[in-house]
Formats: sequence, structure tokens, C-alpha cells
Amino acid sequence: MKVLGICASPRGSKSVTLRLIQAALDGAKASGAQVELVDICKLDIKFCNACQVCFKEGKCVHKDDFQGLYDKILAADGLVWGAPNYFRSVTAQMKTLIDRMADAVHCQLLHGKYCCSVASGGSNYDQVTTYLDGLMLNFGAFVTGSVGAAMNQGPSAQEEAEKKALLLGKSLAEDIRIKRDYIEQREMQEEIREYFKKLVQMNKESWEHEYEYWNKLDWK
Repeated sequence: MKVLGICASPRGSKSVTLRLIQAALDGAKASGAQVELVDICKLDIKFCNACQVCFKEGKCVHKDDFQGLYDKILAADGLVWGAPNYFRSVTAQMKTLIDRMADAVHCQLLHGKYCCSVASGGSNYDQVTTYLDGLMLNFGAFVTGSVGAAMNQGPSAQEEAEKKALLLGKSLAEDIRIKRDYIEQREMQEEIREYFKKLVQMNKESWEHEYEYWNKLDWK
């Protein structure tokens, strides 16, 4: 059981978001998971240029650190996504990573994985966790839950959030172990899956890689 934590805070060791991700990973590790933490702010990940080569060939034209991280994401059973609230959304580093994963959403490559999200901010951390959780559902993954720390509530908010993140990590590992079925989420995923299958079929002449991928799955 592998759980990967992805931190998109540029504050390094001073980051509250980083501490929440680490707490979640500690919880997963205590429940038997192999864990790894990646700080994407230390990686060279270029902006998506919308060339659509990944749709056609299944690989990106950029030669940077994305592919190595992407391979880890696809190999993981569980993912912990974390970012601070920057003007009602994730940081630019997180958005850049997500934008490079367009092929993954078209092919629903996170299907069968379990994810959770953590965030921090002066307030309204849920704007980030709601965004990340919604994305994971669109990528085909189940969402175990989310935790955040609103720093306008004082130092105790961080301490409480870390405790909750530890429990969230344990729940994530348990979901992976028992292959928990979130019925309402699955129903949403089925609709999303049908949407992307139709989209790929509509673009089959130019999105050769994705069309072949779905063909191998017999469009199921």
C-alpha cells in the first residue's frame, strides 16, 4: 500500500500545509502504508502549453520533473494533496501540476485510488479542499475526506488540524485496505467517466493515444 503526499506550499519547513500533509502521512504509515512526501515547489515543472501531444502520443513534450512525479502518482494507491489558500485557490505550483495531468483526466487514470486533501489559510481553507476534492472525483478517485487549518483562529487551530490530519491519514489507509465504496461518489464518477469516453470518441482522429487506451478497456 503506497501513499504519496504532494505539498504545494513554497514556505518549506515553515509551512503549516506541509505539517498537515506530514501528519496525514504519519497516520497512513501507522496503519501500514509506505509513504513518501514530495515538495513540488522544489521541482521544475513547466506550464502546460495546450499542445495536446499527450492526448495523441501519451507523453509530454516538456523535459522536466513532471514525468517522474506523474509516475509516482499513477503508482500510488492513495494520495494526500495539500496547498495553502492563495486568493481562493491553490498555489501556482499546484495548478501547474494539475494542468499537466490532462491526459489523466481524459483516461480517468486515478480510477481505483483514494485521495484526501489538506489546506491552510488565514480563513476559508475549505475553498482549497473543496477544489482539490472535486478534481480528484473528476480524475476518477474516491475522496476519503479533508482537513484544514484557519490561522485566524490562533495557534490552537493548527494543533487541532494536525490531530485531525493524523486520523484522516489512518482513514485513507483503511479505505485503501478494504476498497471502500462511496456510493454517491461512484455514481458521480460513472457520469464523469461516460462524459470523457464520449469526448475521446469525438476526437478519436487526433487523440490517438487516448482512443487506443479506451479501446483496450473495451470502453468500460
